Amino acid sequence: MPTPRTPGTPLTRAIGLTQATAIVVGTVIGTSIFVQPSEITREVPTITGILVAWSLAGLLTFLGALVCAELASAFPETGGVYVFLREAFSTRVAFLWGWASFWSIHTGVIAAIAVVCARYLTVVLPIGAAAEPAVAVAVIAAVSALNYVGVRAGTRVQTAITGAKVAALAVLLIGGLAYGGLASGDAWTLSAADLGAVPLDRMLLGVSAGLFAFGGWHLVTYTAGETTDPARTLPRALTLGTIIVTVCYIGLNAAYLHVLPLEAVRASPRIAADVAQVLAGPGAASAVSVLVVLSAVGALTGVVLAGPRLYLSMASDSAKLAWLHAVHPVYRTPHRAIVLQGAWASVLVATGSYATIFSRVIYMEWFFFALMTAGVFVLRRRTTYRPAYRMWAYPLTPLVFVAVSAAVVVNQLAAQPAEALLGAAIVAGGWPVATWATRTRG
Repeated sequence: MPTPRTPGTPLTRAIGLTQATAIVVGTVIGTSIFVQPSEITREVPTITGILVAWSLAGLLTFLGALVCAELASAFPETGGVYVFLREAFSTRVAFLWGWASFWSIHTGVIAAIAVVCARYLTVVLPIGAAAEPAVAVAVIAAVSALNYVGVRAGTRVQTAITGAKVAALAVLLIGGLAYGGLASGDAWTLSAADLGAVPLDRMLLGVSAGLFAFGGWHLVTYTAGETTDPARTLPRALTLGTIIVTVCYIGLNAAYLHVLPLEAVRASPRIAADVAQVLAGPGAASAVSVLVVLSAVGALTGVVLAGPRLYLSMASDSAKLAWLHAVHPVYRTPHRAIVLQGAWASVLVATGSYATIFSRVIYMEWFFFALMTAGVFVLRRRTTYRPAYRMWAYPLTPLVFVAVSAAVVVNQLAAQPAEALLGAAIVAGGWPVATWATRTRG
């Protein structure tokens, strides 16, 4: 059974529905939608298949958001997935999620976003390519410092950038769909035959690539301890945020495929800039590069904001990690966890590639998402489980989510066994540490 949390300096409850929804949208719509649609087109060779893959990724994300919404309403405390795994299974199982998040999942996402941000900064500023790692580390340091000095500062930046980002995406979407010039993309022939031509394993790899672009939808639950009326706010923010993101992604990819031929989409390393150049010339492409930088900063703000709250929950469950539980007496933020997270993410920037980070994150993250969802079945059998919000269509919703998540993980294992096995080794290596760290707390 879970143990009572150790009281300490309370976190500031400064996040309302608007800010929470902005965290969901701003964290998810980061950089992947601007640089990685080619990942799906490499796996899925037809327009019908591509749009179905994006739709399935959005649907799976929405189902996961429903699961997280129920769990967040039942356990509205800081920590998110960590708290859900702890309450459903045990502190040690939850610790494995935190362990994997620190060494690979969460810090890996921070590193990947910072690297993409640095790449696009070199387009709009006179910075050489050799300086990209240093620029990425500086971006991580700046966003970490912003969150160090207070949650209000971080969420204000998040909300402002999210609004500008969605407005710019709307311009790109409308312009792309309305475009009818000579460079227009392939003729659209949406058909069941085109969909049937895509093998299941390739479709799953395409969905996996899409899921990386949807990554971060659960992070708002990490800030439950800083959210006003979290039992009501978090379910509404998760539902609204994932719907906004899914509509944006499907529409934006339809615009990409309308403007550029399929082969050009598949080969493009920065699809949004290429589309903008076709629509309005080099100036528009430069403007989109600025948009990607803003998008990356917005996403990074949400990710950096959420991670330390996970480590704070881990520390509250282990007397041996009490030093990590500290909340700054002035800024009332988990300052030590913020510094530690930023330092390790910077190490990943210096030692790893974007592609390597991507494959590890998908395999490890979705394994834990499936485990988290399985925990709903365990919790619903307990008379003490009283969520303020219950997901739609139970038990079908969690069953579908677990089944599809498991298929994604197994397919990723078959396609990239070396990276997947390394991820499994990281998780397994955390078990003795979890046993040591939580020995006196059950």
